[in-house]
Amino acid sequence: MELATTDLPRPNDPHEDFLRLFMRHEPELRAYVRACLPRAEDVDDVMQEVSIVAWRRFPMLAEASQFPRSACMIARYEILKFRRAHARDRLVLDEDIMEKLAEEGTEEISRRHLQLSALDDCIAKLPEERRELALMAYAPRTLMKELAARKGRTEASLYQLLARIRQELLRCVENTLAREAHTS
Repeated sequence: MELATTDLPRPNDPHEDFLRLFMRHEPELRAYVRACLPRAEDVDDVMQEVSIVAWRRFPMLAEASQFPRSACMIARYEILKFRRAHARDRLVLDEDIMEKLAEEGTEEISRRHLQLSALDDCIAKLPEERRELALMAYAPRTLMKELAARKGRTEASLYQLLARIRQELLRCVENTLAREAHTS
């Protein structure tokens, strides 16, 4: 079945813009909500409310770079609302503890974005052969035994090389974050 031209994505479509932003940040947002609620079913309920409120407020939210922070604030209020509605449950955290978790979660999302961005930059700086090896080694369903055979190495030597690459990436990420912290 062919798509009609009217079915193709439209440039600057707010529905599409929202969906792209929300889907990009949903795993982090879910982790944030999960840190504040003890039951997975509750997380699903709150995430549904967060998505609805975020959608309704999308035209008023700040630019795309601020979307994660805005979505976290919405999640924070939805968590509080949920907790008030379920205040008699025994598994509800004290509100002060929940506030602390929410603050740390917001900071963690920002920190995680910086770390992932630095990691992407550092991976790009690796020599091509090392970069390809690291990406292949951590791809889903990769078997080290098969990868070692393809590369003509023993598994032990492959693990040692990957450990050196991870250390190199760690140093690069730490240096990048330190430089960014120093310049801001």
